[in-house]
Amino acid sequence: MSSSPSTKVALVTGAAQGIGKAIALKLADDGLDIALNDLSSKSSELESLKAEIETKGRKTTIVFGDVSSEPDVIAMIEGVVSQLGSLDVMVANAGITFACPLTELPVSEWDRTLAINTRGLFLCYRHAAKQMIKQGRGGRIIGAASSAGKQGIANLGHYSASKFAVRGLTQAAAQEWGPHKITVNCYAPSTVQTPMIDNFITQVGLPKDAFYTSQSQATALGYHGQPEYIASLVSFLASEGSHHITGQSINIDGGKLFD
Repeated sequence: MSSSPSTKVALVTGAAQGIGKAIALKLADDGLDIALNDLSSKSSELESLKAEIETKGRKTTIVFGDVSSEPDVIAMIEGVVSQLGSLDVMVANAGITFACPLTELPVSEWDRTLAINTRGLFLCYRHAAKQMIKQGRGGRIIGAASSAGKQGIANLGHYSASKFAVRGLTQAAAQEWGPHKITVNCYAPSTVQTPMIDNFITQVGLPKDAFYTSQSQATALGYHGQPEYIASLVSFLASEGSHHITGQSINIDGGKLFD
């Protein structure tokens, strides 16, 4: 199964839920064919999402894999190209978060956070770029940063470090791949109401409603994020209209932080 030459193909990692799911649906609405990635443990969620995308008239495929594993990422991209014909938009969205004071953080958990949030994003960037350079028609590479990558947060030092690294990598990659007409940008949300954040709230023992209310009050607009808000930004960054934007980490947080 392959797409027509005019149809662009996007790969979204961490697509089973939350922001990744919203991005996949939005890009499908934009007319792209969509490859969905997550761990095999998320197979039922991905199958459901695949069926939903197909009702929109788009081609879609599932490519399981762990983004922190280079062989997995290589296989994912080969699978996308084989099944959908090309790779034009890479959305390196997969990531994890949890709270822990730095004095208590196990080194193994530091390593796991950096492996998924930073090495995983690097591998997705690198192998997507190789494919796009081979195709010779440019492309869009988009990664997941965070407001925690703009300002460190207590008890999230490991997560903040992983997201600060995303910003530096994005800037360097934009310079290296600009001559190939590949743009590289990332989105930096603050609190977005997703299953991952709900799990985080439960972990730290906070009342959910009170947590989201406090996060809303910290924004200029007075309301916290939803996955669809992030998907709208990614939609623009994936579009032709974003061709002169690269190397940027774009805040999308309701006016919580200002660069």
